[in-house]
Amino acid sequence: MSVNQKGDHRKEVVCGIEHHATLFALLAKYAILSAGEEGEKVMVDAITQYGRERGQRMAKNALANGDELNLVNSQAYGEWRPKEGEMENSILRSEDSLVTLATKCAWKDAWEKHNLLEYGKYYCVTIDEAVFNGFRDDFHVDVIKNISWGADCCEFDWKIPMTQEEIKQVQEKKAQLGNSCVKDFNFHTAHLLHTVGNTMKARLGQEGVKAIEAAIEDYVKLFGKEYLDAIQNRYPEK
Repeated sequence: MSVNQKGDHRKEVVCGIEHHATLFALLAKYAILSAGEEGEKVMVDAITQYGRERGQRMAKNALANGDELNLVNSQAYGEWRPKEGEMENSILRSEDSLVTLATKCAWKDAWEKHNLLEYGKYYCVTIDEAVFNGFRDDFHVDVIKNISWGADCCEFDWKIPMTQEEIKQVQEKKAQLGNSCVKDFNFHTAHLLHTVGNTMKARLGQEGVKAIEAAIEDYVKLFGKEYLDAIQNRYPEK
């Protein structure tokens, strides 16, 4: 709860995956409508930069805690937590190479809800690779299947074996960390707008500025100005 100048108690506005996903899709929509294939390339490059920044922040947290930059910690130091029912993930196999599946994705659900899947799907081209590679620059993941591009699920090959003991260590490390490295989606949505927006401006110039303005206008129409106000001044952190 927060208290305004009149003393009214108002519920704090907290963005979720839906807001994060929808804002990206709207930015992509107007970039692509404006610049076509170049707009697609710009959005993929923008989300690559955004993902790398996330991975680098995760690595910084791990090193600050005296932890190695290994596969276990790349999985344990994630900066967000899904709400119940938003995501469905599982391990297909791990002994030869860790391969994971995602059969439900809240990002895809948001894009479908708002009829933005054709634009939102560009988020999925590189985000997982970018975060993983940002965590450690010799880490790479193969996206074998992608649910947002029409597959029945997402399938990721992390290209490194993981033992049953290491799988247990991931959960133990997550429990140990608790929410100490978790960011809310006000932060994540602000980070997205900052990095993706800057890339759009740099690469598309005035057309990029117009695309951002159009995306923000639609975002406010969908969710209300309070969900834009909630991400103001959240990134970069002071």
